[in-house]
Amino acid sequence: MQHNIYIYILVMALTSFVIRALPFTLIRKPIKNRFIRSFLYYVPYVTLSVMTFPAILYATGSAVCGALALVAGIAAAWFGLGLFPVSAICCVVVYVAQLFI
Repeated sequence: MQHNIYIYILVMALTSFVIRALPFTLIRKPIKNRFIRSFLYYVPYVTLSVMTFPAILYATGSAVCGALALVAGIAAAWFGLGLFPVSAICCVVVYVAQLFI
């Protein structure tokens, strides 16, 4: 059975378009519900986290090294360090952890 890739691309494009266009056509008034506004505010952060978290653990040679870097990165960010220092600390932690594990 031969698959037509153009059908797959068309279905994917239509799905993406409908997901983005439906809210514009169905919701005309500003959203006043606090729960829905809060939910929509956090959706991009949750989506980014869900896509990033597995990559943090499995991008290294060992999931343990990735977990150590994750903990170090969370601690560094908690103490107010910026994006570059946090990523540098995570890289150093992975490098050192892979030397010992």
